[in-house]
Amino acid sequence: MITRSNLAEQLKEYQIRSKNEWASLSFFSSTSNISSRMEVISVIWELLTLALIVLSAVSLYFGYIRVTFFLVFVAILIFIFAKIAKEVRQSRKSKRRMLLPLSM
Repeated sequence: MITRSNLAEQLKEYQIRSKNEWASLSFFSSTSNISSRMEVISVIWELLTLALIVLSAVSLYFGYIRVTFFLVFVAILIFIFAKIAKEVRQSRKSKRRMLLPLSM
């Protein structure tokens, strides 16, 4: 049953969640607002992926083919896991938003 106190509690939680907004740049995402610690962690993973790609280019320049393939493989895996985590996070966020009534 929906009560006034329950709605007030949900609104308070929603306001707390949406309060933290930091401006940052993310390489692989279309948005530039970071609103949670998980998104900060995903930016760190994206930077790690970029560093692995650069290191693979350097190792290819010096002739280490196996190291290059390994670094590219790890970078692709990190990229795929970051995309999956982003989709899961967005689905959870939309699910939380659906808990609040439309009038709020």
